[in-house]
Amino acid sequence: MTTPAVEIQHVSKHFRLSSDRHSSIKERVIHPGRSSYTDLVALDDVDFAVGAGETVGILGRNGSGKSTLLKCVCGVLRPTTGRILVRGSLAGLLELGAGFQIELSGRDNIYLNGAMLGLSKRDIDLVFDDIVAFAELEQFIDTQVKFYSSGMYVRLGFAVAVNVDPDVLVIDEVLAVGDEKFQAKCLDRIRTFQQEGRTILFVSHNADQVRAICDRAVVLESGKMIADATPGEAVRTFREHLNETPTMDALSAPNRQNLAVRNVEITGVDVVGGAKIHTGDPVHLRIGVRADEAVSAGVVLEFHKHTGELLCRTDPDAPGSMVDIPKGETVLTVDLASFDVLDGAYQMNVGIVGPHGTTIFDWKESASAVEVTYEGRASGMLALEPTVGIERS
Repeated sequence: MTTPAVEIQHVSKHFRLSSDRHSSIKERVIHPGRSSYTDLVALDDVDFAVGAGETVGILGRNGSGKSTLLKCVCGVLRPTTGRILVRGSLAGLLELGAGFQIELSGRDNIYLNGAMLGLSKRDIDLVFDDIVAFAELEQFIDTQVKFYSSGMYVRLGFAVAVNVDPDVLVIDEVLAVGDEKFQAKCLDRIRTFQQEGRTILFVSHNADQVRAICDRAVVLESGKMIADATPGEAVRTFREHLNETPTMDALSAPNRQNLAVRNVEITGVDVVGGAKIHTGDPVHLRIGVRADEAVSAGVVLEFHKHTGELLCRTDPDAPGSMVDIPKGETVLTVDLASFDVLDGAYQMNVGIVGPHGTTIFDWKESASAVEVTYEGRASGMLALEPTVGIERS
């Protein structure tokens, strides 16, 4: 068996939070030895390993322990119990601006961060131009970073992390800050790292990214590890576990802001006429629903390629997407007039949501699938049939 690149062995992390409200040194002197504390368990016996060359995602809502775990892996925090072993060099991109000295220029911070990662000035000289070019900060590299925008912070931090040639790359939620162009650039570099056999720990609230680039994913909830599975199964566990919790924050995909207490349940999804179709065929769905009370809701469909890449997600506010669901058992019908994608197997996720998609009543990962056959010679994902003519003058 190959030796893991990262071993997280029964790690727990406790923080001691003061319950006193002494606001001055005088009060602390007057009341010595009377401080009371609350023990906060941020991580509770987390145990898993990451193989060399493996990309592992970490999912969990805010406060689940994701960032605390990565800080322990990077050595910023020490576990209360358990231990973490990292084999090879490690570069970490944690919270926005972590490790930057705001009074220094971008140039100085590159050398400072490189030194913290164990590189000599000569080593950094060799990659300095690559870092600046990747970060797209040529005009601002000698400006103090306190004047940088959040996007500039992320670009510089990511550029340093991926250009110092690490064996293990740790990324915590920072890609959500950059614009779409830079996110695509970062994901392309991550895929290059994967091809080179490097190890990646990746925290993101974007389940589509986790599904697309990770080999497997770990789900944390209140400091405990509740799943270690394939990306699709981990995302399903993450969402379904959140659905069962009364007070929730944002889900990973866009426009999913709140989860309702679960009063609507998807009981089944069927593809009418079978799941094997040809490009351009219509798709008809029957979705079984059980509601504890009448509710106005919409249906969201997601289709993913077998590699995890998102093909499309329907708009919950599109005409015809909303319906009044009565109390009790009912069947919703959904019709797609033409499924214009090329051949392949496409996983289908189904959600029942409130207006504007801001409330999720229920969500089913891998609710069904569609297998498409295409007999033409086009390639890619979509089936387009252009009509070519000649404009007469």
